[in-house]
Amino acid sequence: MPEDRIRIHQVETLSDDWFLLKKTTFDYRRRDGSWQRQTRETYDRGNGATILLYNRAQRTVLLVRQFRFPTYGNGHDGFLIETAAGLLDQASPEERIKTEVEEETGYRVSEVRKVFEAFMSPGSVTERLYFFVGEYDAASRAGEGGGIVEEGEDIEVLELPMAEALAMVADGRIADGKTIMLLQYAALHLLAS
Repeated sequence: MPEDRIRIHQVETLSDDWFLLKKTTFDYRRRDGSWQRQTRETYDRGNGATILLYNRAQRTVLLVRQFRFPTYGNGHDGFLIETAAGLLDQASPEERIKTEVEEETGYRVSEVRKVFEAFMSPGSVTERLYFFVGEYDAASRAGEGGGIVEEGEDIEVLELPMAEALAMVADGRIADGKTIMLLQYAALHLLAS
């Protein structure tokens, strides 16, 4: 039971600007029964959802490319190839991902299937990410996509053969964790050779 292992002493808000950054001091009961004082910073940006759109007949996937400043600041060119994703913003994961995928890719999907959920950076970020897959075809195209300008989005839509997407993971052109996870899921369960 977590209540038997954690005693929170102090929670301090460090920033409440873009998202919420807190510093928490707590005692943690170790496996040997001893207590240890620890301090951790946690970044709360809310929970999110992501989806891999795939076309079984054509063996293709829809991905997006967009600029991500934190990766740029860590020596990458900043332009990541990713699955469509977004924060839940008080919506259910299913509702939000249907809206987000249309905003980003221009494709409207009525059926999505949750395949798993995961914490992507549990050492410091509270976000739980819900992973979905959905099929698309030419008739699913409802618009241009590209994201919402007012939210700073400038998104390029990429339709790639599954084999090419997997090669891009192997050679580093796809370096986004959620995207790699969904592509590997697709390779095992949706578009296996």
